[in-house]
Amino acid sequence: MTQSIGERRAQRSWLFAPGDQPDKMAKAAASGAGAVILDLEDSVAEVAKPAARAAVRDFLEARSPASPRLWVRINPLSTIHATADLAAVIAARPDGIVLPKPDGPQDVVKLAAHLAALEAEAGLAENAVAILPIATETPASIFALGGYGVVGPRLVGLTWGAEDLPAAVGAQINRHPDGQFTDLCRIARALCIAGAAAADVVAIETVYPAFRDLDGLRDYAAAGRREGFAGMMAIHPAQVAIIEEVFRPAAAEIAHARQVVELFAANPQAGALALNGRMIDRPHLKQAERLLAGL
Repeated sequence: MTQSIGERRAQRSWLFAPGDQPDKMAKAAASGAGAVILDLEDSVAEVAKPAARAAVRDFLEARSPASPRLWVRINPLSTIHATADLAAVIAARPDGIVLPKPDGPQDVVKLAAHLAALEAEAGLAENAVAILPIATETPASIFALGGYGVVGPRLVGLTWGAEDLPAAVGAQINRHPDGQFTDLCRIARALCIAGAAAADVVAIETVYPAFRDLDGLRDYAAAGRREGFAGMMAIHPAQVAIIEEVFRPAAAEIAHARQVVELFAANPQAGALALNGRMIDRPHLKQAERLLAGL
């Protein structure tokens, strides 16, 4: 069953699965991931894309009530494949579309208009299918990250990638020998967090490619959460449990957030208040509301 926009906003783990491999899609759906992204783009060879569309459609149609959220990453709107991807899967009611390589919010608005027509044709409710852009994969996209507030209710978040952008500008690396991202990737990552906040949606951290390095994954995910990400992409089922654990708020965090919200509700005119011996103000309230909205 297609979920509401609010429910889709809260996912912590987003696991990719190649759309031309039904066995891997099934394993991903059984992994415990909050959302599974059935991929029609990078993990599918050009010659296999028609068969992958059919396999993804069949997988969506066979979903059970216990299924995680099922999203589809289509091919970029600039390719000949995007229209065929959408035509193949929308009637099968995916929870959302992951859009790769947009140059900015105008591409997401274009996708939203296409989705509206396909929803009407399939008898789906308006805005039934959400959108998550991978919003940093082209050079032009970096300069548009502050503008996603115009997209509307389909937009549930922004995520970023560390592979396509360096390639697009001719960079030979995306990380230094010590493992740190290059300046270009660090800028893209930071602006993804800021752009998501400006659009009042969540930011989703990119994948950690060394899928056997679970200690490294934990450290990377924890750093992402501290810096403002609300969830994270995964490329292997083994990564899901750690991502879920790291991004799940602790009981003490939830209790504190509720205290903050209740205190401001009782004092609606206050700009700053004291709680447990510390001063809190409106940014603390917004942070608490965002944490509770993601439960």
